Amino acid sequence: MSSLLVRIICGVLFAAMALGAIVQPPTNLNQGLAMLLPGAMLLNFAIKGTGRSVIPRKRSPAPAPSRSEPTRS
Repeated sequence: MSSLLVRIICGVLFAAMALGAIVQPPTNLNQGLAMLLPGAMLLNFAIKGTGRSVIPRKRSPAPAPSRSEPTRS
């Protein structure tokens, strides 16, 4: 599934959850706090995406160990 499609779906789900909380507010504080966690997760995923790049990054080779030069005293 395309990353863009997943982000759009998460954004729509967050919007539906936010509108649902506005139209019919939770009866107590615990329910409101319980709605914040999945809402925050959906919003975070909709904004940031999967975190994986479509184009894989090339890994740079490890730097060669440098010899320590002898110190002059």
